Amino acid sequence: MNDAVCGKRSRELFAEAKTLLPGGVASPVRAIQPYPFYTASASGCRLKTVDGAEYIDCCLGYGPLLLGHAHSAVAEAVADQLSRGTLFGTPSELELDLARIITADYPSIDMLRFVSTGTEATLSALRLARGFTGKTEIVKVEGGFHGAHESVLVAAGSGALTHGTPDSAGVPAEFAAATRQVAYNDAEALEELLAKNDNIAAFIIEPVLGNVGPVLPEAGYLEAVREITRAHDVLLIFDEVITGYRLGLSGAQGKFGVTPDITTLGKIVGGGLPVGVFGARREIMEMVSPSGAVYNAGTFNANPLSMAAGIAALRFLHENAGLYGKVEASVSRIRESIRGNTDSFVSCGSMFKYFFRETAPKNYREAKESDTAAFRSFWESALGAGVFLPPSQFETNFLSFAHDATAVDKLCEVYGCL
Repeated sequence: MNDAVCGKRSRELFAEAKTLLPGGVASPVRAIQPYPFYTASASGCRLKTVDGAEYIDCCLGYGPLLLGHAHSAVAEAVADQLSRGTLFGTPSELELDLARIITADYPSIDMLRFVSTGTEATLSALRLARGFTGKTEIVKVEGGFHGAHESVLVAAGSGALTHGTPDSAGVPAEFAAATRQVAYNDAEALEELLAKNDNIAAFIIEPVLGNVGPVLPEAGYLEAVREITRAHDVLLIFDEVITGYRLGLSGAQGKFGVTPDITTLGKIVGGGLPVGVFGARREIMEMVSPSGAVYNAGTFNANPLSMAAGIAALRFLHENAGLYGKVEASVSRIRESIRGNTDSFVSCGSMFKYFFRETAPKNYREAKESDTAAFRSFWESALGAGVFLPPSQFETNFLSFAHDATAVDKLCEVYGCL
């Protein structure tokens, strides 16, 4: 890539950013080599850069923009709320309105707490699981991403029957030691681990692995996970920060018919504004402060702007639920455009990815076998053609309801080269 692709002004901005921000970016996923393009505005399914380029966006903020950028219903709700106030420090009716929608859509959730990010949601869910069960250890899936906090920053590949090791400097070994890992789509490994350890509070899992793929659950896997955790008195946490509302109004648990004990949500629930949710049946949630002993607090919990945006987004989804089928059909068109091996194209609803390997991966280790150099070449070719994909083989691509026929035609043209 060079100025002809990303632009001179973006290069200049990045040069200054490197003097002000670690690595020149606000999050590692934005660290595109040799430098990222800088976005000036976005609308529908398209981004416009400070250098005047326009891209069809299949990153969509890494998932939250199911309705597309600057959707009119969300924009109007936010503008209206701006005139009423942006932060109260008191309850508002908005949080009740949004909570009513979510609890009606997710049978696993009787009560919930709004937080500001998906990271806060998973952190709080794990704390709640420990507080409710009185146990201290947790299990996660290898390659599963649950935010950037100590309990889940565990080196990928740590054996299930051994203690984890930190995956980041600054994480005490004691934190990682309380986290075990098992491979995705391996129910037997989970059974073996839980049978040998009675101090496991929870198993946290992305029902569809979103940060290495997507990687899909094999038939019967999630059902087996539910049976195994219940048999060993371990709470099952579905991290639906990505899949919540994206795979349907009841997320992955609705799509696959498996009900967890605790659910975390984010992304789409805020309509593009910062939000996180953790919720569960009443018995569990009543452990959360101030009604119980598990502490959670936040000045921006249930922020009125995020609540207004979320209400508008979820109401639109309910009123236009038929669009889920339309966007899934668009993903199918992209698959059909591939002239070579389609076995490596993985999709679930509006989530999709082409893995540069012979077959679709069934877990993190298989995904990591992909040819990242080939992906990089494809990614640069797509960007040159006007399509922005997440710049990693191990991040999910997304479509929005705003991807029109012209955008899908361009995506088919790009994928038709495979």
